[in-house]
Amino acid sequence: MAYIIAEPCIGVKDTACVKVCPVDCIYDGDGWDQLYIHPDECIDCGACEPECPVEAIFAAENTPDKWKSFIQKNADQFKQ
Repeated sequence: MAYIIAEPCIGVKDTACVKVCPVDCIYDGDGWDQLYIHPDECIDCGACEPECPVEAIFAAENTPDKWKSFIQKNADQFKQ
């Protein structure tokens, strides 16, 4: 499963994670209140997770229960 970005990113949008992503799968869309990881592009390398200053990035399977809704929220950002 891919990594996801959860609630702590809202309003912060620190791009340290973007800088270390080897496949450029972290996006900041127009009008988005947080960054999102494209689940089909993420290679599960985990490089982004330790870079997040607000600890908002999780492997989908390790996402805390209170933020599990962000798994679908990340995926929904990239539906065509």
